[in-house]
Amino acid sequence: MRTRLVLATTAMIGSALLAAPTAPATPATPGVVTARGAVEDGPAVIGKRVIGRSVRGRPIVAWHLGETGKPKVLLISTMHGDEPHTRQILTSLRDGRPIHGINLWVLPTYNPDGLVRGTRKNARGVDLNRNFPYNWTDLDGPYESGPRPSSEPETRAVMRFLRSIRPKWILSFHQPLYGVDTATKNRAFSRRVARALNLPRKSFTCGGVCHGTMTGWYNYRLRGGTALTVEYGARPSRRRMQVTAPRQVLSIWDASRHR
Repeated sequence: MRTRLVLATTAMIGSALLAAPTAPATPATPGVVTARGAVEDGPAVIGKRVIGRSVRGRPIVAWHLGETGKPKVLLISTMHGDEPHTRQILTSLRDGRPIHGINLWVLPTYNPDGLVRGTRKNARGVDLNRNFPYNWTDLDGPYESGPRPSSEPETRAVMRFLRSIRPKWILSFHQPLYGVDTATKNRAFSRRVARALNLPRKSFTCGGVCHGTMTGWYNYRLRGGTALTVEYGARPSRRRMQVTAPRQVLSIWDASRHR
């Protein structure tokens, strides 16, 4: 008798548990990497594209923000893996409130293998900013340019992406030279960016000629747009990267973030 009572009670409890509503999962915070390794997109994101993969197979991801039909802008960071701080500018824009007044793409991590390793170069030891097929030359040492122009999968991925979206303006963020490049085809744009970001204007000549750079390739091979190098210092503050600089970047094009 006791055995039958226990079995009946157990069955009733099991049925009640099956019938009970399941508690909703706690929503992920925008911009946070989940247990599966994915980034939950925030309200600013209107699209996302994996533009290619690194030497080690890591995805290179661009996020689309803002409003289509507005001026098209691309922000790029972490071309060199040992220059990680400026990517916070891009992730802050990606993870924040919706953006208005600009058609914006952000590419926070161009060189994911270098970022993981903390090195300037990619996993094959190539400086990606010396690997583009404009004014390329065979360089060794810290600026190793690769066996040939556009030899690296990261370079080819970015070239395809730039040809695809054709931004009117590109800002390529680096460290630690602290300034905005004046060696560009659009000096007025350089002055405007320097004022907005509160950075000095400098000529980044690479000690003579900058060979195989992304900005050089875009400026002189793809007409109709301007690419510009922006350098922050070696250790910019977190507040500057996450709060001040994102707001300043948007001000270049009179764009803003709203709730």
